[in-house]
Parts: sequence; structure tokens; C-alpha cells
Amino acid sequence: MTDLADFERARFNMIEQQIRPWVVLDHDVLDMLSVVRREDFVPLAHKALAFADLCIPLLHPTEAAMQKGQCMLEPKQEARFLQNLHVLPTDKVLEVGAGSGYMAALLAHRAQRVITLEIEPELVKMARANLQHAGLSNVEVREADGSKGLAAEGPFDVIVLSGSVAEVPPQLLSQLKVGGRLAAIVGFDPVMRATIITRTGETTYSTTQPWDTLAPRLANFPEPSRFHF
Repeated sequence: MTDLADFERARFNMIEQQIRPWVVLDHDVLDMLSVVRREDFVPLAHKALAFADLCIPLLHPTEAAMQKGQCMLEPKQEARFLQNLHVLPTDKVLEVGAGSGYMAALLAHRAQRVITLEIEPELVKMARANLQHAGLSNVEVREADGSKGLAAEGPFDVIVLSGSVAEVPPQLLSQLKVGGRLAAIVGFDPVMRATIITRTGETTYSTTQPWDTLAPRLANFPEPSRFHF
């Protein structure tokens, strides 16, 4: 792809052939996917894959980047999360795993404020540059280990884990407002589940797992044994 028409055609195909078939029908979400230029958040070496139905490595070597979760999630995963979270214009959002800044950009188009945490310094620079280029002033990238969340800035209306975890730490759930929603991909290869947890009271939560998927691990989250005797 070399010109604007090619990118626009690929973006249209991504929405119609990947996103809609995954039951993403929220018009606001579909409009955001049309407006936020995904190709501007993809490293130059992988620009031709910007709209492909796969995870895109963000650093070199690519195999190591995928193993460390240094990648963009599949477009349909990001879109479905946005639809399930029902982000509002008054919401304060925390994202763990900024990557290239694309998901933060999508969230920032709906939320009042977004803070995105990234542990890898090279990705911090990438995300900041991409978000600045996109002209978004309501999103902040911080270099930090996001596995503990950001209690000092909470509570949050929405928390998004942009990668997979074995389980969601209670410390993160405690940083949700009552009525707040957390989205994560939870479980072990070969079966993980998109998980939406809503805080319903001071000590109560409700959980839905609307679809199965796979995603690379986020760094430094606990890895309990998957075997039980």
C-alpha cells in the first residue's frame, strides 16, 4: 500500500470483513475505526499489515516482541472491547500496555481522559510520538509497570488490559469506581476469554466472558499454576 486510496480501501475492508462479522455493530465504534488512522500507529516495517487480522510486533526482533507482548492486538479484539466497555465522554480511563498508542487513541476519542502505562521505554517514546502526531491532548503515556495499576490516580471508570493475563489481580479491581468496567483477556493458551468485570458495589463484582480469543501476555502479572491437584 502506497497511497491514501489504498489505505482507505484496506480500512473499509477491515471494518466490513473483520469487525462487523465479529458482531461489532456500534456505530460510534465503527466511526472511530474510520477516523483513527491505524496505519499511523504501525511501525514502518509492518505498515502493509496495518489492517490485517493479526497481532503486529512493534519492536525487533519480531519473535521476541511477540513473546513479550510488545505488539498491537488484532483489530477485531480492540473493536469488540470498545463496544463491550461502553466508554462515556465523562469517563476516566486507565490502560495497561500502551504499545504504539493505538488503543489509547481510540479510547481518547470517547473518554474524558486516558492514562496509558507502558513498561518498555522504546514503546513509551513510540506511543507518545504517535499520539502527539494524532493531535490528542486528553491522553497521557507514562513509563511504568502497569501490573499494579495506578491507585494514586484512581478510581477509574474504565480499565483496559491490552494483552492477556492468567488472572485479574484484585489490586486492579479495587481501582474501579462502583459502576466501572475492566476489560482483559484471561486464561491460558490455547483457550483464553475476553473478560468484562463490572464493579457493582464496594466489595461486589459481576463478570461476563462474551468471546474466546488469544493474545500475548502482559509483563509482570502473576502466573499462578494452571494445574490443580
